[in-house]
Amino acid sequence: MNSLWIRENQNFERPCMITCALSGVVANRTQCPAIPYTPEEYAEEARRAYEAGAAVVHIHARSPDGLPSYEVEDYRAIYQAITAVCPIIINFSTGAINVPTAKKIGHIQAIKPAIGALNMGSMNFAKYHAEKKRFVFEFIFANPFSEIVQILQAMNQAQTKPEMECFDLGHIGNSYPLIDMGLLTPPFQYSLIMGVTGGIPPTTANLLKMVDMLPVSADWEVIGVSHDQWRMVATAIAIGGNVRVGLEDHFYLAPGQMARSNGELVEKAARMVRDQGREVATIPECRQRLGLVNP
Repeated sequence: MNSLWIRENQNFERPCMITCALSGVVANRTQCPAIPYTPEEYAEEARRAYEAGAAVVHIHARSPDGLPSYEVEDYRAIYQAITAVCPIIINFSTGAINVPTAKKIGHIQAIKPAIGALNMGSMNFAKYHAEKKRFVFEFIFANPFSEIVQILQAMNQAQTKPEMECFDLGHIGNSYPLIDMGLLTPPFQYSLIMGVTGGIPPTTANLLKMVDMLPVSADWEVIGVSHDQWRMVATAIAIGGNVRVGLEDHFYLAPGQMARSNGELVEKAARMVRDQGREVATIPECRQRLGLVNP
């Protein structure tokens, strides 16, 4: 009897936590008209996600003209707009390319969100176009241990819960020395990101391998990228995990049917949770399970 079997039988009836990633940094409204740009639009999308069943929203900030932003002022405006309309838990990104570490953690230190995303290792990061037989884009996503430690120290000082974003098996392994150092403490939260070219391929077998590497006390969610999202969401629900959906990860409810809001994506995820006999986790349940301190 392996640890995965034990974890499944402990957790598969627990309520499923749903996170909604409102907007990434790459896509724009030419690709999906529902992507929010202004703080007011972020707030409206967060409210829709909350009313559909999401307990957490994941935020990459943008300036009001839609460009990616790493400025504290833009994060603060989005945070204030969201908290004014709904009580959803807020998770700030710290992921960025060619941005100084101090800029990556400035909004964590200033605003102290309940959760902060923490990328757990370096990797090739690309998008491949099979029909054109070429890479649409590629870059090295650098996340060295020295920077991870600095970000963790800032999160711990702010009492912000780290959400460990793992794009491959080795990224899970990277958490072990950080746990040993006392920088990561339970309850642990892992996000298992599947479908990025350069990371782990999105198969059921690979998800099971990732889950089996986690500490027994961990809460985890799957993040399925692009067209593999709904299959991986269904698998995660079936084996006791949590899920993330949203316009950062995938635009479509079904092939050819683009979502008109983040709320529609959360509605589908919540329906899938209930169709498998599980309940959707409430905000108080999520706060208790993740040991959140900040509002």
